[in-house]
Amino acid sequence: MASVSIPASTSVLLLDIEGTTTPITFVKDILFPYIKEHLEDHLSCHWEEDECKQDVHLLKKQIEEDMRQNRACAVHAVDQTVHTDEEKAIREVVDNVLWQMAADRKSTALKQLQGHMWRAAYSTGRIKGEVYQDVVPAIRRWKAQGLKVFIYSSGSVEAQKLLFGYSVEGDVLDLFDGHFDTSIGAKIEGKSYERIAERIGCQPEEITFLTDVTREAKAAEEAGVNVLVVVRPGNMELTDDERAQYKIITSFSQLEPTGRD
Repeated sequence: MASVSIPASTSVLLLDIEGTTTPITFVKDILFPYIKEHLEDHLSCHWEEDECKQDVHLLKKQIEEDMRQNRACAVHAVDQTVHTDEEKAIREVVDNVLWQMAADRKSTALKQLQGHMWRAAYSTGRIKGEVYQDVVPAIRRWKAQGLKVFIYSSGSVEAQKLLFGYSVEGDVLDLFDGHFDTSIGAKIEGKSYERIAERIGCQPEEITFLTDVTREAKAAEEAGVNVLVVVRPGNMELTDDERAQYKIITSFSQLEPTGRD
């Protein structure tokens, strides 16, 4: 594989997860089915606990926002009437969560609940976070060369930390300088990348973002961020125009810093 130079202005590498550090199949075939299979039991077991109540409250706020924005939403509204009809209320939450997942929603409310459910699965060893074999060695090399590495994913920060804290490579959280999720903004909005740069304390042009999604790449470029598009097995096929527009890598091992000792 040909080496690809990291832009010389780069001091920060910002990494997507799904399709970039981690196979899409891990999310689609392991993480999401776990939610679908265990959602109703999780809610029934934890319904009266504060964390679960907060998750349901956030889902309710999301539905209200969807209705204000005239967005499509599930037929049922979430109604946490735990003392009058708990089973009905749980069923409505289940319906809404499954609807959001089927629609591939990236709402913070959904991602927070998923993260809390995955925490139990990771901590008991039922799930281990998958990362491509080239990822950890490459990040260690970049860190040794003085680069900072952050994660930006639609999955909650908690879910990100679980994936890398309980990964097939062991606990590799020490590789990352920080994490961002959709609470800072959607990944297809340029303003999100400006906020990330501000939060990190650098200029957008000092960041290079690695993603498999060209809509995200376009938004990052609009904010002045450098972009590399990652092509992995199972990722969405790029068009000829997209291949011509973006620098492409198929492995983190291709990336070499420019002008660094």
